[in-house]
Amino acid sequence: MKLLFLACLSPSTGNHTTAERIRSHIESAGHTCELRDAAQFESPAEVANLVSENPQFEGAVAIHLFRAGRLLLDTQVPFGVIFGGTDINEDVKVEQKRAVMEQVLLKARFAVAFTDRMKEEAELFLLSQSSKIYVQPQGIQTEVAEKFCWTEFLRSSGVSSEHVDELHVFLLVCGLRGVKDPLYLVEGFSEWHCENPLNVLVIIGPKIDPVLTAEVEAVVQRTAGVFLAQERSQQELHAAMKRCFAVVNSSVSEGMSAAILEAMDLGVPVLARDIPGNAAVVKHEITGLLYSSPQEFVHQSQRLVSDQELRERVARNGKLYVEEHHSLKQERETYRCLVDTLL
Repeated sequence: MKLLFLACLSPSTGNHTTAERIRSHIESAGHTCELRDAAQFESPAEVANLVSENPQFEGAVAIHLFRAGRLLLDTQVPFGVIFGGTDINEDVKVEQKRAVMEQVLLKARFAVAFTDRMKEEAELFLLSQSSKIYVQPQGIQTEVAEKFCWTEFLRSSGVSSEHVDELHVFLLVCGLRGVKDPLYLVEGFSEWHCENPLNVLVIIGPKIDPVLTAEVEAVVQRTAGVFLAQERSQQELHAAMKRCFAVVNSSVSEGMSAAILEAMDLGVPVLARDIPGNAAVVKHEITGLLYSSPQEFVHQSQRLVSDQELRERVARNGKLYVEEHHSLKQERETYRCLVDTLL
């Protein structure tokens, strides 16, 4: 079967990574899957024309109910949808978007939520048949670049190469866009850095929103202890994550943060903003640390710096959690079965 797969494909984003991984699952079952960027299409009619002009398309899949799912409303082929995160956390609050997403969910053969809470939210806010929503956590696989120089990475990010081994490098992995709130911790962290210059914050991720990117660059330039790294390949990013002291998440909204799960898989402590998507995977003081304000972030970071037992415990538990709940093999099996419902 040939499938059209729509997703938001900004380079090096979690959505793009997820889409590529799910496409490989579908193709491993013998199907053909054509991945297209939802941003290429302005209306459902355009996608309907694409499908009708290519009779080999026998089904479709979309990640994100509103941005991609709505584009499938006029197609005549069966389709399934995967919740993205902001669709269930943010878009449901806008009446016009919510109405469209209800139509998508009613027409879809299946829907996938990454967490139980996401499924519950969808059932609460959208007119959905509960039986068609399946919970499948994201499968995680990390790969570390062999030829990676940590000192060079820090130097190119503007961090002084003196005392590299003594630094506590907190790595904020996020695309530069509003929902990731990359400047949330900057002021509080800088104050902490001035008290202890060995603590530094490095922000790394694709430049998605040009206006916010310009603001981040300007703020970082005038803020002590905070740096902006050049975007790297996935393997180099994983290598940097593995070498850092802790991986940080400061998002306003998350479906399921791949960066958090990848850090756990790499055995690195995680400090995550206390929002539903993060709290679903980070259990405070067990698999990571949660915070609700910049001040609390600094407090939890100080604990992590001073308490080696806590640091080792959350890193160990995080890795065990990913191995148990985010199996690539289980994810592959789920999507193979769900795609069969489109036949």
